[in-house]
Amino acid sequence: MGIDISEISYSGIHFQVQKNGLSNTNYIVIHGDEETAKILIKDHIKTNLGKAFIIKSKNREVTLGPTIVDPNRIFSKSGARKALKNFKTDWNPNELNKLLLNLEKNRNDFLFNIFPGEGGLLIALHNNFRGYNVNDELKNSQLYSIKNNQNPRDFILCTNIKDYEKLKNGPYNIVLQSKVETNNNGSLSWAALKYGVRYINIETRLGWLSQQKKMLHFVERSIK
Repeated sequence: MGIDISEISYSGIHFQVQKNGLSNTNYIVIHGDEETAKILIKDHIKTNLGKAFIIKSKNREVTLGPTIVDPNRIFSKSGARKALKNFKTDWNPNELNKLLLNLEKNRNDFLFNIFPGEGGLLIALHNNFRGYNVNDELKNSQLYSIKNNQNPRDFILCTNIKDYEKLKNGPYNIVLQSKVETNNNGSLSWAALKYGVRYINIETRLGWLSQQKKMLHFVERSIK
């Protein structure tokens, strides 16, 4: 069987869907400029069962209404409001509220599509190139295991304590974020946590394909 290709959108933000057979593991690349993650997931889904959701953009921010927005900051009302004001400060209140309502109306349908079935796993792949690293996540984490021999910009974030326990003694930096913050930043990880979906983010430096590939294989090998 080949890869089935389709498309879904969230309020006009489009994602290509690549499906390989039946599995309770889904994958997502949500930032268009994170090319290493795109290369990895497109290759990975060819030989691994599951569904991969890949944003159809080459830029980090995408167009939404009269502005641009970080697509990984619109999965909560508070996060979306802040994200929409980030690149546009002179909003007409009615126009802003209309767009926020549109996001809220379409959010559950989009999440229903990308979230796996009960007990399944959503793996997000991210690349960083602006200094962001695991230390930025410690204040929001309940548990963490930081390795002295690993670059802090390469790390794994998970929302499920059982997944954390299986991964913490491995060779990679790992953090657990298992408590929902009401006024969170609107990232997909918080939405997954809110709805009880197991979520793992594999974060590496942009361009470090071999490292991200090793980390993905480690995660899938360890939690099965």
